[in-house]
Amino acid sequence: MGNPRFAIARRELGSLRKEKTIVLALAIQLFVAAFSSFLVVGLVSLYDPGAASYQVDVAVTGDEEAVEDLLRAVGTEDGLSGRPYASSSDALTAFHGREVDAVLEASTGEDGRIRVAAVAPDSGVETTAVVVRLRDALRELERNERAERSASLATDPLSLPPATESSPYFGFTYTVLVPLLLFLPVFISGSLVVDSLAEEVARGTLELLRVAPVSFAAVVDGKLLAAGGLAPVQAIAWMLLLELNGTAIESVPWLFGMVAGLSAVVVTLGAAVAITSPDRRVAQLLYSIGVLLVFAGTSLLPLNPANTAARLALGTAGVGAKAAVAGLVFVGVVALVGLRFLVDRVDPNELG
Repeated sequence: MGNPRFAIARRELGSLRKEKTIVLALAIQLFVAAFSSFLVVGLVSLYDPGAASYQVDVAVTGDEEAVEDLLRAVGTEDGLSGRPYASSSDALTAFHGREVDAVLEASTGEDGRIRVAAVAPDSGVETTAVVVRLRDALRELERNERAERSASLATDPLSLPPATESSPYFGFTYTVLVPLLLFLPVFISGSLVVDSLAEEVARGTLELLRVAPVSFAAVVDGKLLAAGGLAPVQAIAWMLLLELNGTAIESVPWLFGMVAGLSAVVVTLGAAVAITSPDRRVAQLLYSIGVLLVFAGTSLLPLNPANTAARLALGTAGVGAKAAVAGLVFVGVVALVGLRFLVDRVDPNELG
């Protein structure tokens, strides 16, 4: 067994390192939460570039009648303003001189159709915002033309539903932010289980634990409970913080059950990897690949975890979403039982 004092010292160092790892994981999440307002604005700009408050000036040139229709469509879009130019050369000169951000050249063909050629920056941060603004203006032009020429149709077209305006922050919050806050603690918990078990074997402190009147299965269960039990509690804490920030979160008990079931699956995967492959680097690599495969596979399902979490948080979850949560909890229980069979068949003396 070696020197008891040396073993105790190694045990204390291992515990201190795990505590530092947990504190660091929590500190990173708190750091992210402290700058949540800035992150939301930045991430929403990536999620929906049209939501960014970026003013785009467009030079409009071409046939007079087509230019009028295009200017009218451009004027209906927020953050977009059009300037008429007499010729395409003047418009391009203004574009290259940075007087305008883009150029739209409209022409009317012999069949009466309006054709628009767009010139936009080919590089730079503003490119995406410019292209999105131009896309919205051209869609508005298409809608206007369809409405004006509907009288020439042989049959009456179906009436369109009324346009609705929604904030991009609403969609981002429930489809991106809520799943991120729910699943991030799960990923960290699984990684902590891998590190904890792998370090016990690598540092030899597992031998010291076996001196105590506890079995190897009890040691694994304790690590699973410490890491896996923290994930659903922390996820629900995030949801309560969103509530305090004015974001309504529905079905909190179902969200807790979903995170608990997913946490059981992930920490079980981490423990199984750490037991079968005690080398820390290899175990972390296998764990990361396994988690990616699990989420990549479930993302193909109609009721994938992100979709289910968004529906539950919105309060629009039907029977299918709740059945998916119940199924996930069942899979988590099966995974825990399977891990127990694996642990019972592993000889701790052969680890390492």
